[in-house]
Amino acid sequence: MKQMMRAAGLAVVSAIACGASPAWADTIDINGIARTYTAKLPDKRPAPLVVVLHGNTQTGADMASRTSWPAVAKREGFGVVFPDGLNRAWADLRPNSKRAGRTPPEGTDDVGFIATLIGKFVADGSADPRRIYVTGLSNGGAMTMTLICARAELFAAAASVIINLTDESARACHPSRAVPMLVMNGTADPLIPYQGGKGTSRFAVAGFWSTPQTLDFWRRANGCDTQDAAVADLDDRDTTDESTVTRISSRCPPGRDVELYRVNGGGHRMPGGFPDARFPRVVNYLFGPQNRDIDGAETIWAFFQKFP
Repeated sequence: MKQMMRAAGLAVVSAIACGASPAWADTIDINGIARTYTAKLPDKRPAPLVVVLHGNTQTGADMASRTSWPAVAKREGFGVVFPDGLNRAWADLRPNSKRAGRTPPEGTDDVGFIATLIGKFVADGSADPRRIYVTGLSNGGAMTMTLICARAELFAAAASVIINLTDESARACHPSRAVPMLVMNGTADPLIPYQGGKGTSRFAVAGFWSTPQTLDFWRRANGCDTQDAAVADLDDRDTTDESTVTRISSRCPPGRDVELYRVNGGGHRMPGGFPDARFPRVVNYLFGPQNRDIDGAETIWAFFQKFP
């Protein structure tokens, strides 16, 4: 089985290999379960490490091939790891009844998985423990928040994309310390509605907080003012993408920044300069427009590298 999983990872390796250190697929044992991931590390170590978490029904390979994270990592000299959720899902703080799509097997310990994976890269000298970052989209964004709620001490900063909190996840969230947080959500998301509640998609489930309420949660967690510090409309670089971006900052103590990138008219998509799906027209119909004024990975890395 392990050999099969390694073989399956070869396509990922060829897709994102670059420079002297190619990417590789591997497994790590978590409570007797072989968990899979793909990693790409720079030659110069220890280096910053970004953990990138896929959405529901996706894999780490999808995040590697459909976002610019590998290219940004190569240029900037940081490591990037793409873990795989069991059953293509993450065990975040929501009950299964509040999930759309796949659910993780009962008893899945994804906090333990990611923490152990980080510990491995720190122990072998690959990752700088002061510069570990986590980001994810949709279910991966919910898992990103879960990791900050449960193991804040591991991370220098975090970024969630196209996800909001729920009553259940907010009640269970008690970060041990403040962690800088970037939120990136679309106002026309049919699955995770910007204004909260239940989205318009037939796949949507009810119970999401609004993005302003989610932003307020992280502002309070980080000791920030609850009012916007500054609101800036970014350049509409692609006038054909049916969306624009507004950056909203917060007034926070040093090193506790909270920012929102509001994608006006954006759908349930990661902003980026290339298609994020195999069949873009189908995805446009089901999940709304993809913004191309900014690149999600570039924007998130610009935020991350300010910390610590």
